[in-house]
Amino acid sequence: MLADDHPFVLVGMKALLDSDEAIEVVGQANNASTLLAELKRVACDVLVTDFAMPEHGADAKDGLRLIRTVRDEFPQVNVVVLTSVTNVAILRSILNAGAMGLVNKAEPIEYVASAVRHASVERRYVSASFAASLAEAGAETDFPSETLPLSPREIEVVRLFAQGHSITEIARELDRDVRTISRQKRDAMNKLGVRNDPGLFAFVRARGLN
Repeated sequence: MLADDHPFVLVGMKALLDSDEAIEVVGQANNASTLLAELKRVACDVLVTDFAMPEHGADAKDGLRLIRTVRDEFPQVNVVVLTSVTNVAILRSILNAGAMGLVNKAEPIEYVASAVRHASVERRYVSASFAASLAEAGAETDFPSETLPLSPREIEVVRLFAQGHSITEIARELDRDVRTISRQKRDAMNKLGVRNDPGLFAFVRARGLN
């Protein structure tokens, strides 16, 4: 089931998920009220929903309230939240409210399919930039390695750097050019949404890569 108040987002998500033979889109909604009605009408395993779908009225449900309502009324449905919110406290609250997946709208839409696949087997999925932000803030993390959008060589460089090796030492150990190692480290940080070396160290420790 898909829910978002932006038609183009719904169209993009449906096109992406329809191309995956393992996933079937059974319904769509553009606000919380319609979503809850659809969940009563059609059975589904995973809900992908925008975090903010504003509605008016005393009974309007949005954000954390919507997530909790879905988890309470439809416990068989695993929730994946798609959002542009970057505040770490809110991200923690989304996960604590029971979301199984958390995807940054600014990251590749392909992450949505990965989140759906993980949620369908009750495995938590957090997209790379959110995982990095949570790790940097010291949040407890338990995210699958599939969320890392890094190449094997980038992972190798990041792991060695986090162990305390300099760029020059890593280049020597891996028999690569110093400029190549520096670029691979920079590319990895960009993909993970990490802004500085302390943030990278925190992320690596949280993920057990060191």
